[in-house]
Amino acid sequence: MPDAGLPVPVRLLSADARLPERAYEHDAAYDLYAAEEATLAPLERAVVGTGVALGLPSHLGALTLPRSGLAARHGISIVNAPGLIDPGYRGEVRIILLNTDANASFHVAVGDRIAQLLFLPLTQVSLTKADTLDDTHRGERGFGSSGMGER
Repeated sequence: MPDAGLPVPVRLLSADARLPERAYEHDAAYDLYAAEEATLAPLERAVVGTGVALGLPSHLGALTLPRSGLAARHGISIVNAPGLIDPGYRGEVRIILLNTDANASFHVAVGDRIAQLLFLPLTQVSLTKADTLDDTHRGERGFGSSGMGER
């Protein structure tokens, strides 16, 4: 399906590499495919290459995210989710998969969808030292402050 958005050059680094694709027209993220095989034993992690490198412009970053189907069916996640791809990086996009299943191994075959790729606009900021911050309703209340985890 053709995209009409901002062009991002994608270099295919191996014969097994596939261009990232969206499954449906209005999907937010693109599927990333394995360009190499791996078998993850229970509770093991492995770095799996996608065989693609991105030519991100300076105002665009990308995040690698787990696939919900792999997580739900097999307990496969990404260790550093989300993984950040900076605009200046031109190397292979590699995914650190984690098998959270304590009993079953998981095999990754070439061509399997292993992650998602989400593009984000970047805003340049200027950090300045401050002695105080403006007051908000939330203030300094952090983890669990909204009561969502309370039962």
